[in-house]
Amino acid sequence: MNIENTTALVTGGNRGIGAAFVLALLEAGAKKVYACCRDPNAPDLEIDSDDERVELVALDVTDEARINELAANIDDVQLLVNNAGYFAGTTLMTAPDMSAVRREMDTNFFGPLMLSRAFAPQMAANGGGAIVNVLSAAAIVPIPNMGGYSPSKFAARAMGVSLRAELADQGTQVHNLIVGSVDTRMASHVAGAKETPATIAKAGLRAVKKNLPEVDTDSFAVAVRAAQARDPALQERQLAAMLKMETISTGR
Repeated sequence: MNIENTTALVTGGNRGIGAAFVLALLEAGAKKVYACCRDPNAPDLEIDSDDERVELVALDVTDEARINELAANIDDVQLLVNNAGYFAGTTLMTAPDMSAVRREMDTNFFGPLMLSRAFAPQMAANGGGAIVNVLSAAAIVPIPNMGGYSPSKFAARAMGVSLRAELADQGTQVHNLIVGSVDTRMASHVAGAKETPATIAKAGLRAVKKNLPEVDTDSFAVAVRAAQARDPALQERQLAAMLKMETISTGR
């Protein structure tokens, strides 16, 4: 898929990886980018809202009615970047109730699914287009100290594979991005070397241009997959040990 002159919608587009996607799309020649976030008036915007090609849109990806309203009011989306995510910072057993894991599933799985269902028909009408799911290394290996985040990303990865099969006949590409450790607010508790959000966005657009179904976007994601292939039992023990660590580090 050629990015030039396309119209894209990016969730969580106000900062971090989402903002990097907005910038990368503009640099690649996108005609218009809907940068979605819960509060377009928040002071922490990391995008140039004065760029005439950018339209800030209020969107909570857990709100199905708002998603459907948005899809009914715009009809030019060709590229959907499901980037918005939530990490509760708790584990499955230490969380005081089920609200944290439910929010992680609502944001990281049901949200992208609802968006894909809402915008796939207009992408078909606009020539096919593409869906990009920003996932995590936690989508290919269960990470105990990440609570419901890892299971939600596993579910989102499976969703991407299923959507790829379902949408193939309408010409819509579906891409799963396996992201390692990135310098964002969500990963502020992690020590060690981290990739820039721009690196992830660049890898994501490359996946779209070359129609790559699943991409490890950075060296940390590659290392996680390699460790899984070498010795999955050892990797599981190492990940379990993270539950007792005071400081989590990329090890780089």
